[in-house]
Amino acid sequence: MSDYDLVVIGGGPGGYVCAIRAAQLGMKVACVEGRGALGGTCLNVGCIPSKALLHASHLYEEANGHFGQMGIVAEPTLDMVKMQTYRSDQVKQLTGGIAFLFKKNKVDWIEGWGRIDGPGKVSVKTPVDSDKTLTAKNIVIATGSEPASLPGVDVDEERVVTSTGGLTLKAVPRKMVVIGAGVIGLELGSVWRRLGAEVQVIEYLDQITPGMDIEVCKQFQKILSKQGIEFTLGAAVQSVEKGPRLTVSYKNRKDDSEGSVDADVVLLATGRKPYTSGLGLTEAGVKVTDRGMVETDANWRTNVEGIYAIGDVITGPMLAHKAEDEGVAVAETIAGQHSHVNYNVVPSVIYTDPEVASVGLTEEELLDQGRAYKVGKFPFMANGRAKAHFATDGFAKVLADKDTDRILGVHVIGPSAGELIHEYCVAMEFGAASEDVARTCHAHPTLSEVMREASMACGDGAIHA
Repeated sequence: MSDYDLVVIGGGPGGYVCAIRAAQLGMKVACVEGRGALGGTCLNVGCIPSKALLHASHLYEEANGHFGQMGIVAEPTLDMVKMQTYRSDQVKQLTGGIAFLFKKNKVDWIEGWGRIDGPGKVSVKTPVDSDKTLTAKNIVIATGSEPASLPGVDVDEERVVTSTGGLTLKAVPRKMVVIGAGVIGLELGSVWRRLGAEVQVIEYLDQITPGMDIEVCKQFQKILSKQGIEFTLGAAVQSVEKGPRLTVSYKNRKDDSEGSVDADVVLLATGRKPYTSGLGLTEAGVKVTDRGMVETDANWRTNVEGIYAIGDVITGPMLAHKAEDEGVAVAETIAGQHSHVNYNVVPSVIYTDPEVASVGLTEEELLDQGRAYKVGKFPFMANGRAKAHFATDGFAKVLADKDTDRILGVHVIGPSAGELIHEYCVAMEFGAASEDVARTCHAHPTLSEVMREASMACGDGAIHA
């Protein structure tokens, strides 16, 4: 007999959610995690600590700006020690909360690093360097991802940092160079820009945030540039040389001309790659793609019987909520239930100020498909609540099928975009038309009225624009 019905390798959003759901369905479950705290990258060195610093830095900037316009007299000073303590406290509380949920649901946390020794066998290297072997009817790989490297850039997590070191800087650098204009680079670049750093972003492509709706992307870059972030696009970083200051050398892709810039801190934010080191996938016979991702079928099964994979180690966007949905679905699948993940309705959010959120197809994707569609847009400038909050940058954009009016995609840049997008996630999950949202009463005054008016603009027209 096996020790467990299921052993999950990895305690991040996908892994711990999978373990809890499986336990709720009556399975005996263990989760192998060697970080020393549950929650994976997301809770420890990703989503949660970055949002804490984004929130704190936003309030600091507000205190230095809009507070005075509202009649609040304040002269804030920055205490980085306390701010970093605030960040770490949030992490401790949330990771401790997952440990509590494990106890509540009778999930065994096996502290250590897991390796698959074949179907149904997981060996664990514990913190005291002793090994133990777990047997299981099923294994789920949920080991997440790690920062991607770049030739010529030697990371030390002090001056040349990934997102991990970028969250724990002890002082505000005078100049920060961010390599990569994706979500991580722009969020952390925004944090340190608000706290007083000069920030320059160097991006290999000719636009920021690849894959984003182009209209939103252009507006987003304009807003960030207005805030003080400098962009060098279409440039390939060649090296980062360490001296009294750091020197970042790059080559312009259009004409091969070379340039360089000095910095106190360099943030490497060129994306992430699956973390599968030490898992023994090759020896276990588990197929992996050329890009290092674990191959799975539509039910998250690998080619080896009884071994599944979810989250950042498989194809798809590297998002915590996508991993969570897969964690629930694979647990239910193992339990014999019918489950699925609707990948067409997985939202993405960038937590800058303003926020950017999207779900579904972009205009560019619809054009590539040759699909007839209509567009409804509404600006935050015309929303009373946004004006009262000094948060009028941006707009909401709804894309709907020209004939059926079914919602195909929604893109928002503006205040609380990450919260507002979910109205449309629910609508799209139920196959709603833009008119369904347009005819639904929304409270006034709220930011969500922008979303309704954008749907109205898909029909006879918005009221307030």
